[in-house]
Amino acid sequence: MEIGIDSFAATEAGDVKIDAQKSVEALEQLLTRIEHADRVGLDVFGIGEHHRKEFLDSATAIILAAAASRTKNIKLTSAVSVISAADPVRVFQEFATLDLISKGRAEIVVGRGSFTEAFPLFGLKLNDYDKLFAEKLGLLLQIRDHETISWQGRFRPALQNQSIYPRPFQNKLPIWLGVGGTPGSFARAGALGLPLMVAVIGGETHRFRPLIDLYREAGEKAGHAPDSLKVGLHSLGFVAKTTEDALDIYYPGYAETFTRIGKERGWPPVTWNHFYAQTGRTGALVIGSPEEVAEKIIRHSKALGGISRFTFQMDNAGLSHDQLMESIEYIGKEVKPLVKQMEG
Repeated sequence: MEIGIDSFAATEAGDVKIDAQKSVEALEQLLTRIEHADRVGLDVFGIGEHHRKEFLDSATAIILAAAASRTKNIKLTSAVSVISAADPVRVFQEFATLDLISKGRAEIVVGRGSFTEAFPLFGLKLNDYDKLFAEKLGLLLQIRDHETISWQGRFRPALQNQSIYPRPFQNKLPIWLGVGGTPGSFARAGALGLPLMVAVIGGETHRFRPLIDLYREAGEKAGHAPDSLKVGLHSLGFVAKTTEDALDIYYPGYAETFTRIGKERGWPPVTWNHFYAQTGRTGALVIGSPEEVAEKIIRHSKALGGISRFTFQMDNAGLSHDQLMESIEYIGKEVKPLVKQMEG
């Protein structure tokens, strides 16, 4: 199992006025954390895509390219690229270039995104949400698989015998499909034979097993080999020396962030009891000591029928750079070896 980190390049959302110097410092610290993840042996680092004041990740490939120049082994991926609101030609060109810079360490996780700001920003209709995604994903896969294509769709000008460059360092640029809880998305990933990245940020992780079974069934029905239908799991998490420390450090920022987001979506304010319930054996939050976290990752893997990748999302909780660096150290030096040992 690969172990990694996902980041949304969070900044101080409460600032009334954007401070350019703070943004500079936040991005420099993020690059330092990616370097650190590489040094301690983590397998993958993902950067999200948002178009909101509290995030600095609207140009994902640029951040990853900067990280590529400062790392040696770690895979660098989006988490996710909001393909519905993007031009698949440009997305491919950006990540093919990243793949060349990193000498074959680039990946793309495409998804529809959990926020909607990109649609009005790029002149798109939210009512076309799924149609945009399906069409643009299809085009991206054609570009990935063929140097020269002819293509026609509804939302982008047609391409006639058009060659698209550069081509990546890898023979076939890895493209994962990032999903939430929509059955159609799981079935689509399986039918296309794409590896699946499942974001589980609340509730109980095992409830996603029927959806993952749907993914595998759709893949096998379409003729894809079972071992090609990889499943990754993205969850909120944090690791400290003890579980008590991890909970105490993570909770305040988590409560602030998800109470704020909840106001936009009609959710109730976060309480300690709600938070603590989700840190239990079957809850989605993967927070604790290295031993407890490793055991929980293995439990989640078994509950989902086996996973190939697990990524922590932890910079959403207002944690300091030093706290994040220390957690990455625990994940790389203790959690990953423990998971490997427990897998047998």
